[in-house]
Amino acid sequence: MDAELVDWGLAVATAKKLVRPGPQRTRAQADEIVSELRRLAVVAEGHVQDYTQLVPAGPATPIAVVDRPEWVRSNVAGLRVATAPLMEKLSDQNRSRLSANVGRRVTGIQIGSALAYLAGKVLGQFEIFLPPEEYEEGGPGAGLPSLAKAAAAAALPVGRLSLVAPNIAHAEETLNVVPRDFRLWVCLHEQTHRSQFTAVPWLREHLESEITSFIAATDLDPDVLADRVRAAVTALRSAVRDHGPDAPSVVEALQTPAQRAVLDRLQALMTLLEGHADQVMDAVGPLVVPTVADIRAKFDNRRSGGSPIDRFLRRLLGLDLKMQQYRQGGAFVRAVVADAGVEGFNHVWQSPQTLPTRSELADPGAWMLRVLGTRPSMSA
Repeated sequence: MDAELVDWGLAVATAKKLVRPGPQRTRAQADEIVSELRRLAVVAEGHVQDYTQLVPAGPATPIAVVDRPEWVRSNVAGLRVATAPLMEKLSDQNRSRLSANVGRRVTGIQIGSALAYLAGKVLGQFEIFLPPEEYEEGGPGAGLPSLAKAAAAAALPVGRLSLVAPNIAHAEETLNVVPRDFRLWVCLHEQTHRSQFTAVPWLREHLESEITSFIAATDLDPDVLADRVRAAVTALRSAVRDHGPDAPSVVEALQTPAQRAVLDRLQALMTLLEGHADQVMDAVGPLVVPTVADIRAKFDNRRSGGSPIDRFLRRLLGLDLKMQQYRQGGAFVRAVVADAGVEGFNHVWQSPQTLPTRSELADPGAWMLRVLGTRPSMSA
């Protein structure tokens, strides 16, 4: 078998070498944090289901409390699955040129470097594209299957909820918030994502379909790639100069026109998912998290802050998009729930056709008129 175009093992090794150690805790303290996160994740699951009215179907998805190196390893496993179709396309059409100009080891180092940065930031996530062996106790992550094979494993759960214990501990310490309250608050967010994918049967397949469309629109012509690399350099300069939220990220600058059309739909979907999780945190939080107002104020300040280097890396990796998604998506969900209630909002999960477009995210009334057949009330 030919070597893969990315040295995934080197990506893991690079990230583990570069990632910073987490806050120092005794073994007993670390065990207490892990134990409480597991318990609060279950508590949060009940609160989220009661509020959202989203009832998971199929096998229960596991909950994992991980450290930074394990987060890196599992995300490389998922990334390897999710990018398998793209790697096959690159291999079929451009292997020799790509191998000569980029190199699988260089790409592995680049991916590992990006993951090392993210490994110190992510509090938790619902991992959608894990290969089957990752659901097993102590799964090694070797011999990863293609995306299609992973999706075809019908007996498996649709993902895994992961909580990054050292990052949660570091955040609660840095923000000076009540640890138990902050941990439950984070679990509310991640359990909402878990409910979205486990209670909406078509959601994962739809996401996979959009990713496949994105890959199909990938243009491998060397001249076109060169033009987009030059555009990416311009975007990188904007990131260095911090030209504000409207400056393009390198991720955006590298897209073809066809990819941007798919990317619009993907961004609309991710904006909805992130905004929904944020809205659920704010709706449920006051009922079960006594210090939620203090946590929210401090956390929002943390999201918008950071050093110049941190802001540069966020722009470089396209992470500023995620922060915009929290704001716009949350505003959309709050507007719909305020007017139509949770039941009215849940029409969004009926099919891909009932998802809001990017323009509707900025105009919730347009979505309500199209999907619910009603105009928003004047009080909304």
